[in-house]
Amino acid sequence: MSGKAWDMAESSSMIRVTLAGSYTGCTERQRATLKGLGLTRRERTVILKASVPVWGMIRKVQHLVRVEE
Repeated sequence: MSGKAWDMAESSSMIRVTLAGSYTGCTERQRATLKGLGLTRRERTVILKASVPVWGMIRKVQHLVRVEE
């Protein structure tokens, strides 16, 4: 498999994701994605294992989250 998400997942094992934006104005699908990532409140930070599915979820809500490796 190739691609940026796969390369990122291999380079580090854990990532820190913070909800920077607000649920206001989000679609139900985006809210479900944020909930799946464990981000239920603004400024909440979770540490997740870097994997292709997680990077895909982050990409879908990239305008609402901050990612630190």
